[in-house]
Amino acid sequence: MADKSTIERLKDQACEMRKNMLKLCHVGATHIGGDLSAADILTVLFHYAMKYDPKNPKWEGRDRFILSKGHAAGALYTSLAMAGYFELDYLFNNYRKLDSPFGEHPSDKVPGVEIPTGSLGHGLSISTGIALAARLNKKNHRVFALLGDGESQEGMVWEAAMAARHYKLGNLVAFIDRNGLSLDGETEKLMRLEPLADKWKAFGWNVMVIDGHSIEQIVNAIDNLPPVDSDTPTVIIAKTVKGKGVSCMENDVNWHAGSIDAALLEKCCAELDEARKRERGE
Repeated sequence: MADKSTIERLKDQACEMRKNMLKLCHVGATHIGGDLSAADILTVLFHYAMKYDPKNPKWEGRDRFILSKGHAAGALYTSLAMAGYFELDYLFNNYRKLDSPFGEHPSDKVPGVEIPTGSLGHGLSISTGIALAARLNKKNHRVFALLGDGESQEGMVWEAAMAARHYKLGNLVAFIDRNGLSLDGETEKLMRLEPLADKWKAFGWNVMVIDGHSIEQIVNAIDNLPPVDSDTPTVIIAKTVKGKGVSCMENDVNWHAGSIDAALLEKCCAELDEARKRERGE
């Protein structure tokens, strides 16, 4: 269980991650709205939950992470840099440059990226296959997948959900970044997902519903995962806000993707710093 100092450290890291993602958005266009909504989840995964070795990205004992919502590559690149896979300056200096590995969607040429993603709806199937391979090879690592709620309208997601329970893949953990907005608007108006938790329960999964911006709740969900050798996969439905932390971007579908100028970057980072100071009682 995480103590208070660990929680505060993670909150500080989440704030820094958001600022770094905004800096990347200033370098070149990113899917900043969905990057910001996933920041707290990724912070806990990379700085609390997962086993990995940034100096040995292919270490066999590592937990695997699959970014199913591959358009949030900026969030993944920032997470990997902050986890020590490469320097932040290397990312900033090479993002979306010719012959750079850092494209708008993740490439496995980037250290720490397991597989290219971005064609939405496939990440859970990939994760199910990786988890099944781990079972067959008697490995005890976990497989974590981060899905968007928009892509959860894809049929392949539900085929994977059925297969994962059928093969008793308790080593598989899916997070749903439930920010309620996709490229075209509100998910519930485009193709209703609710009752989402009941759907996953009907497929036989262990289901948790949390505040995806509460570091405490995300950590608690990780701490209460079933044993890695259990028979039941887990889905954590994280209720989030697209653009979280930047008031001019929050719940605004126009910030699904875009870039920001130097003045807006400074304003956004100052807002994040001020909010974190208030949270600490300073």
